[in-house]
Amino acid sequence: MDGLIWEESLWSFLFVTVVLGGGTAWMTGRAVALGWDARWKLFVYVLLLACAVRFIHFALFDGTLLSLHFFVIDLAVLLAVAALAHLFTRSAQMSAQYRFAYERSGPFKWKVRP
Repeated sequence: MDGLIWEESLWSFLFVTVVLGGGTAWMTGRAVALGWDARWKLFVYVLLLACAVRFIHFALFDGTLLSLHFFVIDLAVLLAVAALAHLFTRSAQMSAQYRFAYERSGPFKWKVRP
């Protein structure tokens, strides 16, 4: 049952890419933000994570290992989760570390104190 988004089944996509890979991507985005590292490092780490997720699809669910289409989909999902985690953590950091200058204005952003 091939789909445009998933290769083997919806449940394997949800389990491997969204739950396992997404949880790892969340922790990766959080770790990059907590280390005050550059955003380009997040892309490199998620690129490696997408390779691992593609391998899990191949090894456990008989997916295609070298499928560019499904690799890009996995990468897009993981990058979105990692970017959200990075923004969420950075917003908390900016409002806590620089309390005198910034305040949190939502879960993913901060603003200059008046």
